[in-house]
Amino acid sequence: MRVGGVVACAAVLLSGCGSPGPVQVDGPKLLGTDAAQCRRLVQALPDTVAGQKRRNISPADAPAAAWGDPAIVLRCGVHKPAALRPTSFCLEVNHVGWLATQGGKAVPMSRPAAGTVDFTTIGRSVYVELSVPGAYQPQVDALPAMARPVSVATQDVHPCL
Repeated sequence: MRVGGVVACAAVLLSGCGSPGPVQVDGPKLLGTDAAQCRRLVQALPDTVAGQKRRNISPADAPAAAWGDPAIVLRCGVHKPAALRPTSFCLEVNHVGWLATQGGKAVPMSRPAAGTVDFTTIGRSVYVELSVPGAYQPQVDALPAMARPVSVATQDVHPCL
């Protein structure tokens, strides 16, 4: 029996099932002030978000971070969301405004949404996106952990209205 346990243990180690690999992240190429703000943000991010532990990302130097499996992914320095309008609903969490979108379309988040929701900061000096899979209900529960790091690393250009 002992031999079978050793074989099973070796099989798990070889397959890598015990821990997921790095999360592949398509991080934007940044320069100047945006790059500096995003570096500060990534350094200030918490070890856990929505009860999920931080994971390695690839490439390791991307202005991004990830937690859990399926991965909650933060990307700093993204483009302004196409759905963002002056009249967009602004979800304010601890003094940081967010636009919630699915498939590029704004969603009000009056109730948990099925599938991944992308939250993008509104009114900050650099856009920060947090993609939260539908496995984490409600998805907005991931936002409080982002408020302090976003506030410390970026500037509030105009308040969430």
